[in-house]
Amino acid sequence: MAKTYHFVTLDVFTDRRFGGNPLAVFADARGLDTATMQALAGEFNLSETTFVLPPQDPRHTAQVRIFTPSAEIGFAGHPNIGTAWVLAALGRDTDGRLTFEGGSGPVEISVEREGGELRRCRLMAPQPLRLGAAPSAADLAPCARLVESDIGRTDVASVGLDCVCAEVAPDTLARAAPDASAFRAVADRWLGPQGRFMLCLYARDGDQLRSRVFGPLYGVTEDPACGSATAALAGLMLERDAAPSSRVVMHMGSEIGRPSVLHAGAQRLGDEVRVWLAGQCVEMTRGSIDL
Repeated sequence: MAKTYHFVTLDVFTDRRFGGNPLAVFADARGLDTATMQALAGEFNLSETTFVLPPQDPRHTAQVRIFTPSAEIGFAGHPNIGTAWVLAALGRDTDGRLTFEGGSGPVEISVEREGGELRRCRLMAPQPLRLGAAPSAADLAPCARLVESDIGRTDVASVGLDCVCAEVAPDTLARAAPDASAFRAVADRWLGPQGRFMLCLYARDGDQLRSRVFGPLYGVTEDPACGSATAALAGLMLERDAAPSSRVVMHMGSEIGRPSVLHAGAQRLGDEVRVWLAGQCVEMTRGSIDL
């Protein structure tokens, strides 16, 4: 006998419809296996789709599994923010707090309300900042249809999901475009035949940042608003500026008609750098599927 599964779609990191990064959330995914979750994520064909399950630890709110159209990932920003928004609207937060079990570790989320209305969700990234060596500018430039001289410093930064970060000039950001075959060639040399990576191009624009994130090896040609990359960049900026704390306002998505605004910050706690990420959402649709 078929079972009905309900879903909600939202635009995340925006205050208006048809902006931000779309997300589909299955708030009760009990009974779905991994293959079906992956198939549903491919059917929606959004940057990510989330599936909410009972927590393994009863002190936590839920287990949240995150799928791109072609792979499951351990952490991402907009899926956690959007899923928190949906569950908070259902009253599943406890005094404005939720804890999600994810593949990269627990994600603590606080919910802000004003007059009873949801205003913003803010998460703490599940892992401290970790930096590593990235492919060279010469290797990465073809991935974005650029030339070596267009790209400055390159790093791998992560607070739960590795992201290759490359600094460019603001005018370079506008003319970048992903080349999936170049991504595959770099991944094969750097990570092996099954390797995948996302590329975040970023540019300083006064006291703000602008970025674009390409992930064709995950089935995401361009991510309208990438929270994991923004959070990692907040930590990277703190390290580069040797500051005790930092705040970042990130603008993304305007090049593909999905303007998005993400807020992030980083602070030093002992020997670690911990990062938070925040944004708001707009609910778009509700529906169901019988499986």
